[in-house]
Amino acid sequence: MRHGDKIKNLSRTASHRKALLSNLACELIAHKRIVTTLAKAKALRVYVEPLITKGKENTTHQRRVVFSYLQDKEAITELFSTIAEKIGGRPGGYTRIIKLGARTGDNAETAMIELVDFNEIYGKGKGETKDTSKKTRRSRAPKKAAGTTDAAPETAPTDEKPAE
Repeated sequence: MRHGDKIKNLSRTASHRKALLSNLACELIAHKRIVTTLAKAKALRVYVEPLITKGKENTTHQRRVVFSYLQDKEAITELFSTIAEKIGGRPGGYTRIIKLGARTGDNAETAMIELVDFNEIYGKGKGETKDTSKKTRRSRAPKKAAGTTDAAPETAPTDEKPAE
């Protein structure tokens, strides 16, 4: 029984799993999004998010810690430069998993895992302007500016007969 065992083994030995997750993390850092199976994407998210958090603090120690996981100098450079400056203000949740459906051939559930801040479709785009006006859920018409009046005041038709 696997009571309390929180690691996703992915039907691999420890060394094979470590190499798999390291390679997937390097590819995610390099390409910003990858397509893989859902189980591998969920395991990769747990693996790579602490490394991205370490990437925010650009010190020699943090670089050595992350290098012990990834073993790829180009991925380390990308993580500590490009990715770190873009996710600097985000307190966590650096990745997004989107389910894609079943893969033809073996019917495996596939998913796309991507870095959240590098997707311009879902993220806050550069061309968007933020609307600062307060939005309410009231259905009342907005008030007119002072000095402008309607020529004919609108009266709502009523179904009731006037009281005699």
